[in-house]
Amino acid sequence: MRKRERERERGQSLQDKPVSAESTQWDGRSFEELRQECLSNGTLFEDEDFPATDSSLFYSQSTPVSIEWKRPKELCDNPRFIVGGADRTDICQGQLGDCWLLAAVASLTLKKDAMAHVVPTDQGFDNRYAGIFHFRFWQHNKWVDVVVDDKLPSVRNKLIMLHSASNNEFWSALLEKAYAKMHGSYESLKGGSTMEAMEDFTGGVGEMYDTKSCPDNMFAIMKKALNRGSMMGCSIDISSSAESEAKTSTGLVKGHAYSVTGVDEVTIRGRKVKLVRVRNPWGQVEWNGPWSDNSREWDSVDSSDKNRIMQNSREDGEFWMEFEDFKRNYNKVEICNMTPDALTDNTKRHWEVEMLEGSWIRGSTAGGCRNYIDTFWTNPQFKLRLNDADDDDDVCSVVVALMQKGRRKLRKEGMDLQTIGFAMYKDYLSKDFFRYNGSMARSKTYINMREVSERFTLPPGDYVLVPTIFQPHKEADFLVRVFSEKKAKPPPPSEPEDETDEEKGLRRLFDKLAGDVRIFRYMTPEFYDIFLKAVIQSDGTGKLEFQEFKVFWEKMKKWIMLFLSFDTDRSGKMSSYELRIALKAAGMHLNNDLLQLIGLRFADDNFDIDFDDYLTCIVRLENMFSTLNKY
Repeated sequence: MRKRERERERGQSLQDKPVSAESTQWDGRSFEELRQECLSNGTLFEDEDFPATDSSLFYSQSTPVSIEWKRPKELCDNPRFIVGGADRTDICQGQLGDCWLLAAVASLTLKKDAMAHVVPTDQGFDNRYAGIFHFRFWQHNKWVDVVVDDKLPSVRNKLIMLHSASNNEFWSALLEKAYAKMHGSYESLKGGSTMEAMEDFTGGVGEMYDTKSCPDNMFAIMKKALNRGSMMGCSIDISSSAESEAKTSTGLVKGHAYSVTGVDEVTIRGRKVKLVRVRNPWGQVEWNGPWSDNSREWDSVDSSDKNRIMQNSREDGEFWMEFEDFKRNYNKVEICNMTPDALTDNTKRHWEVEMLEGSWIRGSTAGGCRNYIDTFWTNPQFKLRLNDADDDDDVCSVVVALMQKGRRKLRKEGMDLQTIGFAMYKDYLSKDFFRYNGSMARSKTYINMREVSERFTLPPGDYVLVPTIFQPHKEADFLVRVFSEKKAKPPPPSEPEDETDEEKGLRRLFDKLAGDVRIFRYMTPEFYDIFLKAVIQSDGTGKLEFQEFKVFWEKMKKWIMLFLSFDTDRSGKMSSYELRIALKAAGMHLNNDLLQLIGLRFADDNFDIDFDDYLTCIVRLENMFSTLNKY
């Protein structure tokens, strides 16, 4: 693991949000500093980090038409940041395939607290206008502040990307530009899950439901989610790329992200009808079945209910459908909650969150899923202790969310989302452990989404969380969030004498072969000199004393026996994946950061380490530990 960071903080909603966000500009200057400089100089801001050029639009293609970057004041006479309050009808999709983002933006407008945090109101085209705007997004457990200039891509004085239905309103277009900047380009926003953007707007926790196998109380779940301020989206699956954005006879679009903006009930002829309100980010193309804008079903609804529900009945891309039709036509519902509280009960919990960060590195910690038993155990392993059961219960409620980091920005380098998942076990994990033991909990499936999350109830105890990519040798950085009602924390480190069965076996092998002079055939004179300088001359005399020689002898026997135990074919090499056990058996307990660096430094292209490099590595580590022990 390249980096591991733990933070313990209260599970929080945006009411407890941080008051500031980290600047993303190359020089670290804030929005206010940049704006003040422009005002002092009498200039309009031009963003060198995200210039108004084709490279900010596309990385794999040339621009299809002649595009001009224009400021709002060049596009209309009276530009406004927000006209009459930010509303979901301000979001009309342009030529970019980012309906997933737009569906999340529409849901964002329904949450005024979140909206004010993501879209600060301290900006506009009147007082203190300097051609600079800023937006806040949650990225990998921190809030970042992204500034942009207000040059927007246009053709014949019309915006070609996200825009408002009002031609003089620009908050949504500028928001999309800031989000594109964060991910490297507009093209990086093509295709995605609404959940991804909803989490970036809130720092919330996502859950996905399949409408064909959803709980019986799914309507109540959706209603509760909206009442709690959760954000919600839905989509129709496609069986091939040819179906993407294909319009059905009922006016719905396959492979397209919609936002769920309301749920309600009406009574007709003594029967209650459950309704769901859905919005198409295109701003047009609506459901034409029962309960659509002009359908006859509305004629049987009480006029007060009809007026209340049909506030936005114009052709704006928003429509109502009966809940059963909704389930029949849509396949997935994505819900982003501000806290991990379950939507299936009325209990509100106090949540603690443990943050874990790491990386899957080839030759070190990219072990793949359990199908690859020889390398699965080398994946990053996080020990967690669930000490106390939930209040009034004998089990612990846990939500685990595994997120891969920064993949959109890497698209231009040919790297997209990895297929990820995770499992939790009840013991220390060596290779042989997996041959005979199953997981206590795991993600339902491996999937190529940014985040995979699952909810569990587990008995109190010690657990090991193993996040993985499906195939070995695939690389990515990740963040794990573990939510629990009572604090989950790492157990205390094992004492040196608490050895695994594998370590005890290695010690027995060492005892059996102790004194075998054949070990010297592995040691070159050059390395012998390095060893003496690095380890033996601890007293600074430059001489090898008898007691020091005894230490040298014992360590060399142990280290070489360890190497031989892994070099089973006597090729003079051992797998870099096995280095972890060898070093631990040698008494060197390293964190994943160091293990990854060692793998990168000493392993060859086949993830093997030869004897000379192995011994050089172990000697340097021994020297490091000896030096640290002096202090």
